[in-house]
Amino acid sequence: MNPLALLYRLADRLRYRQHADTGKRGEDLAHRYLRGLGYLIVARNWRPPQGGGEIDLIACEPSPSGDTLVFVEVKTRTSDECSSPERNVDADKRLALCRAARDYVRRAQADPGRLRFDVIAITGNSIEHFRDAFPPL
Repeated sequence: MNPLALLYRLADRLRYRQHADTGKRGEDLAHRYLRGLGYLIVARNWRPPQGGGEIDLIACEPSPSGDTLVFVEVKTRTSDECSSPERNVDADKRLALCRAARDYVRRAQADPGRLRFDVIAITGNSIEHFRDAFPPL
């Protein structure tokens, strides 16, 4: 077991005392998951200055052919009794994410041809990563 895992769990229990913190807990788990895969997290909860949406995580995935900028939407549920979390990324949410991503790419002067939209669905302690979940609009 990772020596930091116990420390992470203890910190999580102290931070997430209320049910309303489920989303924040999910974002933290997704952040650790992506870092474990070698991604570099460049922003969390990024909002364009003019409003119009929030991007949960922005990461850079290193690759021999060039880095890819990954915009990640994190959906968290305590159980999947009602529906799976990834189903809640509807057309309106995708449009808001794409608008915010375009603004981020413009401000960061990133390559708009090297970006991707992922969804990370967390149900309980299970993490499911949907790479290239939808195309840029």
